[in-house]
Amino acid sequence: MLLSLISLNDDEITIVTDAVRRWCCERKFDIDSSEGRRAITIAVDLVQLNTDRDRLLAELSKQLDYQ
Repeated sequence: MLLSLISLNDDEITIVTDAVRRWCCERKFDIDSSEGRRAITIAVDLVQLNTDRDRLLAELSKQLDYQ
């Protein structure tokens, strides 16, 4: 899980963890669950693709709900 965060700066890490925590909380998943780890991976990818911070949670939900 932490390896996927290494490529990000501090602000980006905060953006990812905030979005993933919210996503997990809404769906009652533990952040350390397989779903939480998958959400972190996808959120990192989205941040690296320059997804707008305000759209990250919505895009994360869209990606994960589609899979």
